[in-house]
Amino acid sequence: MWKDFFYFSKSERRAILFLLTLLFTFVCIWVLFPVKEEEPLEQDQEGIEEIKKFLAGVHEIEKKKSLQYSSYDKPKKREVILAAFDPNVADSIEFLQRGLPPFIAHTILQYRRAGGKFRTADDFSRIYGLSPEKFKILKPYIQISKAFQQKQDTLHIIKRREKDTLAVYKYPEGTLVDLSEADTTELKKIPGIGSGIARMIVAYRKRLGGFYDTAQLNEVDYVDEGMLKWFKLGNAPIHRINVNKAGLDKLRSHPYMNFYQAKVIIEYRRKKGKLKNLSQLSLYEEFTEKDLERLSHYLAFD
Repeated sequence: MWKDFFYFSKSERRAILFLLTLLFTFVCIWVLFPVKEEEPLEQDQEGIEEIKKFLAGVHEIEKKKSLQYSSYDKPKKREVILAAFDPNVADSIEFLQRGLPPFIAHTILQYRRAGGKFRTADDFSRIYGLSPEKFKILKPYIQISKAFQQKQDTLHIIKRREKDTLAVYKYPEGTLVDLSEADTTELKKIPGIGSGIARMIVAYRKRLGGFYDTAQLNEVDYVDEGMLKWFKLGNAPIHRINVNKAGLDKLRSHPYMNFYQAKVIIEYRRKKGKLKNLSQLSLYEEFTEKDLERLSHYLAFD
């Protein structure tokens, strides 16, 4: 038998030895470590009962929670109390009790904070979002107190009449107003001049540095030629611009000088030095004779 073993090739003999070794190993393991039969687990009856009680308690808690949440899902309907109320003094709770939604209550309070008043019951119907049906239900319960009913404060009427009297007062024909110093209050007393024109005259005078001729009023918007007869020129000095020190922005801010003219002055000073008189600018096409004549009243050469 063993002799037959050596007739196998070398690789075959190795395979046979490997299989025998593997078989021997399994036999040894089986002998040394026999497999024991598992003993059936004894069920712990007390433990099972405890588990059942715990699960029953959890189920009961979940049931209560589900009932609680279901009650939350159903919002309680607000009870409507139809009773007399004054929308001028009622608070948000009263409006909600009358069946009004929160956004309408908020609108009413905002209207009152802005100075709004309800003089009659019908005024309440103009509240944004209030339906005609809802107003029809509430109208019999709206009671406006006498303090808010349609009447005006006597003192307020007197003050307004006094204000109107002052507003319409105008100077009589032949009055002359100093154009160099008159403020808006005095200017408004001239027929044809209101607050707007008065402010424009004062603002233009400030930009110029003063008026040297009443005809300059024609350069102000909305001033009529007929208004010139109401003015005279006083002795108020004219504010001049130092042409040798003022910057580009200062020069161009004057109504009688544009950007290009101001640029010529700056370039002249940079290349040739200080200006001594306006005739030095007459050679430049940017300046006309009219420009130089008007600027002569507002430029200084110190």
